[in-house]
This record gives sequence, C-alpha cells and structure tokens, in this order.
Amino acid sequence: MFSWANKDGKKKDPELFQTVSDGLKRLYKQKLFPLEDAYRFHDFHSPALEDADFDNKPMVLLVGQYSTGKTTFIRHLMEQDFPGMRIGPEPTTDSFIAVMYGEQEGLVPGNALVVDPKKPFRKLNAFGNAFLNRFVCAQMPNPVLDSISIIDTPGILSGEKQRISRGYDFAAVLEWFAERVDRIILLFDAHKLDISDEFSEVIRALKNHEDKMRVVLNKADQIGTQQLMRVYGALMWSLGKIVNTPEVIRVYIGSFWAQPLLVADNRKLFEAEEQDLFRDIQGLPRNAALRKLNDLIKRARLAKVHAYIISALKKEMPNMFGKENKKKELIANLGEIYTKIEKEHQISPGDFPKLAKMQEILAGQDFSKFQVIKPKLMESVEDMLANDIAKLMTLVRQEEANMPSQQVQGGAFEGTMNGPFGHGYGEGASEGIDELEWVVARDKPTDEIFYTLSPVNGKVSGNMAKKEMVKSKLPNTVLGKIWKLADVDKDGFLDDDEFALANHLIKVKLEGHELPTDLPEHLIPPSKRGL
Repeated sequence: MFSWANKDGKKKDPELFQTVSDGLKRLYKQKLFPLEDAYRFHDFHSPALEDADFDNKPMVLLVGQYSTGKTTFIRHLMEQDFPGMRIGPEPTTDSFIAVMYGEQEGLVPGNALVVDPKKPFRKLNAFGNAFLNRFVCAQMPNPVLDSISIIDTPGILSGEKQRISRGYDFAAVLEWFAERVDRIILLFDAHKLDISDEFSEVIRALKNHEDKMRVVLNKADQIGTQQLMRVYGALMWSLGKIVNTPEVIRVYIGSFWAQPLLVADNRKLFEAEEQDLFRDIQGLPRNAALRKLNDLIKRARLAKVHAYIISALKKEMPNMFGKENKKKELIANLGEIYTKIEKEHQISPGDFPKLAKMQEILAGQDFSKFQVIKPKLMESVEDMLANDIAKLMTLVRQEEANMPSQQVQGGAFEGTMNGPFGHGYGEGASEGIDELEWVVARDKPTDEIFYTLSPVNGKVSGNMAKKEMVKSKLPNTVLGKIWKLADVDKDGFLDDDEFALANHLIKVKLEGHELPTDLPEHLIPPSKRGL
C-alpha cells in the first residue's frame, strides 16, 4: 500500500499497515516529526506526539463555568459515582479528572500519570507541579468507559473569583486537551448565561477546534417554554460574539441528570435532544480513526507554515552585527512576513498561527539557531499529504466497515435503547406496536372515501388513489414511498385495508414523523399477514 523512499532515492517494496493507528504512527515518525524537530515546532505549538496519542480511546472534554452540571453530566452518562467526584453549587471540582476504564477502582495522581507510557498524558509534564497537583485519573470498571474516556475540568470562575490565579495556564491546558480529544462539550446553565472573561478566553483558545465543539444548555427543566426560548436566543447571541464563525454550533437543550423534571412542559423536546446527543457520543468510537487522521493533517499543515516562517526569519537575519535589533524588527513586522509567505506559497490565511502568540514566543528564541528550508523535509510532508493520507483513508473505511456496530454502550445509553421508554416508542409509524388491534382500523372511516373512488372488484387503481392522496400536499417522492409501503401484495392496486394504510402513513408524515424503510409487522393489514 505504501512505498517509502530510502537514502539512495530507490523505492522500497510497498509496506502494508495492519491498522490505521499503526499507519498514523509511522507516517508521523518518519515524515512529519523530522520537519517539526528541525524547525522547533514543539517549542511554539504542541509537544511531539507519542504512540499513546494514536492508541488511546476517544476522549470527551467537558468545559463550563462552575455549577453548570459537568460532574453530574458524567455521573448521568455512567449511572455510577466515580472516585474523586464532588458535586455542589459552589466550585467543587478543583482538578482536571480523567475518568478512564480500569479493572480496579481508584485514583492515580498527576505526577504518576505523566510517566505512564500507556496513557496519553506524558507531555502534560510541561505545565509543572502547580498543574500536576490538580490533575488525577479516576479509574473504574464501567461499560461506558470501555469505549470512551471523559475529562472533567475545574469550573470556570466568574466575578471576583476569576481574578484568583490558578498557578498554571488554564487556557493552555484546555487547548492541549482540545487538540487530542474527539468531542468538546461546553455546558451552560439556563439560569446563569453570563460568559465570564475566563470562559471567553477559554472558548477563544478552542478556536481551531470548532468541528469538535457541541454546546449543552443544561438545567432547562427549571424554566417554562417562553423563558427557555429567550434563554436559547440569548445563548446563541453570546456565542456568536465569541466564536466568530458563520456556522452555528449545535446546542442540545435538556436536563442531564436522573431526577424528576421540575417543569415537564418540554419533556418531548428534552428526550429528543438527549437522544441526539447520545447518538453523537455513541458514534465517537467508530469515527475515532478518522478524527486522528484529520488532526494529523491539520498538524502537518501548521508544521509546513511554521517551517516557512522560521526559514523566512533566518534569511532576514544578519551574519555578524545588529542581530538583536534585527530580531526586534522582524518580530514587529511578522504580519508582513505572513502576507509574503501567503502569496509566495499560496497558503490560506487560516493556516497561519496566531500572530500575537507567535510574536510572544519568538521574543524568547535564539534566531541564530533557526534553519532555512530543507527541500527534502518539505517534500516528505507534501508526499504524505498528497499520497499516503489518501491511501490511509481507504484503510479507515475498511476498519469502519469491519466494525459497524462499534459504539458506546452501558449506563444511560442503555436506558432508552429498547422497550416502551425508547425514544419515539409508540409514536409515528411505531404507534400501535404493542396493541392487539390493528391500529389502522381506527382510521377506517376512510372507507367512505374509498367507495367514492369507484373501486373495481374491491380495489382502486393507482390513478384513482393518487387523486385522493395528492390532497395531502405532500411531494410526489413521499407519496410514491407511501404507495409502495401501502401496496402490500404488490399488485398495483389498493383494497380498502391498503387504502386505509396509505392514509394512516400520510397522517404519520403530516405529524412530522419519518416513514419506515420497510412496513413494520404491526402495520401489515391482518388480511395480508402470512403472504
């Protein structure tokens, strides 16, 4: 599948990768890491990746102001308390807690975590003891954690509390996690929509990861429908000012805990929203390989741009005198260098690192140690992006096809899977699923309409049925599907039972429900069963 060039320029025999994870590791080590290392990428942007970063389970990062229900949300998903869990109206979670699967229940402190090669946290060592003393891993045997890991974060402070220093760069730590997780969930309390300065800073730090972000408007059962509409509008307005993207972030509305709803007016809405969010989380294991591939591509694009920037700075530096003054001048004019590189190499402005951050880091760097562009390193990364990634994509699809049922199971995910409390049970096409009587018989007053359509031998033709069905104003594509479902014996005509069934399916669609792909057993007319 893959062929690699050796030092003599001759191609080796094609090398097959067994898994996507294996392919990503080799591509990174052999093609991308040399470029990162040569141009000090790790000093500016992100530490080098390790095997654990490619092998770890999908991770979900929860972020929000204090008392928005982050820890309760995790407990709701797992239906079980986890070690180190504290819940209360005050800022109770003062640590980053990685909730992961483990045969034995217990806590692993941060300093021990960052030396464990099997965990993807080794590079967090750079944030120092102030952070590591506030970082733990809660391990426990829970079926939900068999498929995903969840990162609980300290509540983001507001008011006077946000002026208290944490002792480490909170936004930088969240950015580190954001690069590596599969989903970022921002939680808001329907009663406290104010976005503090620290929360705004955090959301901006997550700017390049909008594709991973979802928003949960929690505790929505504590307010009525009219108030909820106003709160939702206010939330979207607030997010629009901070996120700065034309696309709207998906917002899930509900009450994510196992307690009775205080205001049950919007119960159906909450159930539908919870089901959508659960489906999103359940799909993470299946899409994990694609996400890692996507993140590697993003990293490679940034590494290329970074190399061009470092090379441009090196070329401008004098050999002997005036180095310090020239360095200050180059940093001040970095925006112009960005523009020059953008035009010279046809690079999108969105691929460049943040100007202010780059200037800040460059001030502490020794420009004399920078290198000019090495064509071989750049060609290697270009080849990776142009050829190897496309081939690896094929392997991703193969892995997905071999594991179609891979999804998160257990905990709250099981509660609504089957039985009468499953989402949509007894509604739409499922109405009457557990009744002895044929549910369509309730609509049999349509018999009067049926006999006005001049049936022949107890059946109406497609043309006559169409005259009545189009009165629903549904598009022909939908009515065509209803016809196929209702014509149970496939004879091109509808008898009175089939006509009643067609009208029942029209009613289902008009009420906003989806039509089934195949006719469910309970909707088949009794006279047609066993055919």
